[in-house]
Amino acid sequence: MKQIIKTTNAPAPIGPYSQAVQAGNFLFVSGQVAINPENGELNIGNIEEETHQVMRNLKAVLLEAGLTFDHVVKSTIFLSDMGTFAQVNEVYGQYFSANFPARETVQVSVLPKNVNVEISVIAIVG
Repeated sequence: MKQIIKTTNAPAPIGPYSQAVQAGNFLFVSGQVAINPENGELNIGNIEEETHQVMRNLKAVLLEAGLTFDHVVKSTIFLSDMGTFAQVNEVYGQYFSANFPARETVQVSVLPKNVNVEISVIAIVG
């Protein structure tokens, strides 16, 4: 059985998908981009602020499911330019304390709404 997780504290999906789906002891959080949920605007002034917005959106979805970044076991970072890896990595690391999740980072040719970074996570429930 699956449970759909939905919050107004993160951007509404821009397509036919859910913000997150809990299946058994796992929460699969859809890729988040830097849309500010308060006004629906992209927050892409610079790569650091864009990444912070992405992480705030992920945090909101995790919180709706009663979880934190400590529950994240896997993440995927999509970048439009691998040249921004160091800045994104610096911001990303601020949201985890220890026992970091497994992760891959890949460069892609284009992301939704032409953003520079998108991150998805998988978390363990319980």
